[in-house]
Amino acid sequence: MIQRRGYGRELIRNLMPGFSSSSNASIQPPIGLIAGWGSFPVEVAEQVVASGRRICCIAITDHASTDLESICDHVKWSGVGKIGAHIRYFRRHGIRQVTMAGKLFKSELLFQGSVWIKHCPDLTAIRTFGPCLLGNRPDSRDDSLLLAVTNTYAKQSLTICPATDFAPELLVDQGHLIGTPLTPKQSRDAEFGWQVAKQMGGMDIGQSITIKDGTVLAVEAVEGTDECIARTGTLCRRGGWTLVKVSKPNQDMRFDVPTIGPQTVTRVAENGGTAIVIEADKTILVEREETFRLAKQHGITIVALAQPQAIAAAA
Repeated sequence: MIQRRGYGRELIRNLMPGFSSSSNASIQPPIGLIAGWGSFPVEVAEQVVASGRRICCIAITDHASTDLESICDHVKWSGVGKIGAHIRYFRRHGIRQVTMAGKLFKSELLFQGSVWIKHCPDLTAIRTFGPCLLGNRPDSRDDSLLLAVTNTYAKQSLTICPATDFAPELLVDQGHLIGTPLTPKQSRDAEFGWQVAKQMGGMDIGQSITIKDGTVLAVEAVEGTDECIARTGTLCRRGGWTLVKVSKPNQDMRFDVPTIGPQTVTRVAENGGTAIVIEADKTILVEREETFRLAKQHGITIVALAQPQAIAAAA
């Protein structure tokens, strides 16, 4: 469970630049938030509050930050498998739009048994995930599971919306964000790594790869980006490698949007990486100031590209 400094909702509504009159809260229905791990859900909640809207949150047990309790108008802690209870909670609070933000540790939830012990799926969850997990051709890919959830919500007149609809400023613009320009060798690695990562994303395997001297060192799969980075540090003790993180070719912005932040920079630095290449307009950057501070401290270059051909211009 991540902790970061959170601000109370009244302070946010009064001080944040995006603030609009709190009278909006009584006019518009509240926004529903399903919050997983990381600071992304916290920043989304802050932006919703700053806009004058109310926000009611399902905080996933053992994942979400307790900071949400001081930001959101109401928080219910719940296991990830309580989909029926989540829907009843949102309907009870008059919510029509729901957004998902934050990471769920899929390998732990699906393959280590904790989903049954800690998160205890209810009947709605079993009906939602049953065709994916228990059918003749099991399919536990992220897109398949999340689309199943989206369809279940739609049947209850609840719309799943992209979190970036409420916090668009978290998406990264194209350009050289921090650090020294990419070297010609890094640029070649970034271009090749981009092509590989896009193919991996198209197969719904992962969205990140690490690369050095034209050799792919590690590919993200169910374990997530942090473990992919750690594995790279073990395989390439000389360091000097690049992390490439892109969206899927047909990225559904409602879920599984690539995200980086302070932890990404710290992990890359600890394991010998020197550059992070991300996709502009399709990648979320959380805790921007702290991310840039750490990148400068550790000598990590961060570049956001719209396509591989933009590497030379960004450098």
